[in-house]
This record gives sequence, C-alpha cells and structure tokens, in this order.
Amino acid sequence: MITILDYGAGNLRSVQNTLTEIGARFEVVSDAASLGRASKIVLPGVGHFGQIMRALDSLRVRDALLERIRAGVPFLGICLGLQALFERSEEAPECAGLALFPGTVRRFAADVRVPHMGWDHLDVRPGARLFDGVAASPYLYFAHSYYAPLVEATAATCTYAVPCTAALESGNVFGVQFHPEKSGPLGLRIVKNFVEL
Repeated sequence: MITILDYGAGNLRSVQNTLTEIGARFEVVSDAASLGRASKIVLPGVGHFGQIMRALDSLRVRDALLERIRAGVPFLGICLGLQALFERSEEAPECAGLALFPGTVRRFAADVRVPHMGWDHLDVRPGARLFDGVAASPYLYFAHSYYAPLVEATAATCTYAVPCTAALESGNVFGVQFHPEKSGPLGLRIVKNFVEL
C-alpha cells in the first residue's frame, strides 16, 4: 500500500491518477498514526517551501515522517517534496527542511526565465533504480523556480543555466524535481519503478 502524505496542498489528484493507472493501491493520509503504518510514502509538492515545512509541523508529522524514512520505508518526494529533503531553501530561509541531504535549495539566477517550466532532458547516472528501463537521456516535465544542489545522492541531473539535481537516490530515499505524473509514459515507468522496489 502506497501512502500519499497530504499536507494541504500539492498535486494530489494527478499523483492519485498516476498510481491508479499503474494499478497501485494507495491511501491519502495527513496524520502521524497513518504514516506509522505506511509501507511506502509519496510526498507530492507544488507551491512554497515555507508552506510545506510549516504544514508538516502544524500537522505534527515531521518526526513521524523522518522516523519512517530512517526505519527503511521507501520514500519518494516529487518536486517540492524533493526540495524538502534538503537543509534549507532560499525561498523560506527561516524554515528548516528535513535535512536528509546537505545544502540549500537556491533560486535560479535573475538572468534566466523563471520558472523553469516545460520539457527538458536529464543525464541519468548508470544504475539509478528509478530509471530502470528508461533511456539514458529521458525527456520529462519540469515546473520550478528553485533548484536542488548536486549531492552524492544525485541520480540524475538537468542543466538549466546551472546543473542541478533532477533526481536523487540514497538507500530507501528517492526524489524527483520533475513531475512524473505529468510526463507521459516515461513518468509512469518511473513511478512504477518506485512502486515495485
């Protein structure tokens, strides 16, 4: 059973539609007790870094989420859900991220068009599990104004003015900056790879 964490915003419907299309069973939850039963967790995200972090604290699910991740439960963060895995973001410097990865999420420079919106190519690290059966340079859909730094766990990069993390993998923790639920058959395959881990 996939557990989708609903923090009061995000692209829940499109993620639900994607999971339905690939035949995955799921539930939508917003409380710590339900997270405690999760066998896999998806954190979709659109909007503002401060909003998602404050919502996780308001719902009192931050500690439960970190506890389940540290217990080895597979986790997938989508877009803002990936950015939440870092220590901080320039979008809301007063809000601490989940700090599972080092570094600060930064805004694209003023001299490039923001947001980075539309289809773009990725460079995928060989052996990346999310991209099993996917071409080495897949074309996927992005919509973001802030970008995650390159870290040891970076599994795929995208260059938009600067190279940034398009996907990361570290043990049971996965994140994608692009929107697989809006990326057609390739996006479905990536989500299916997570579901079948």
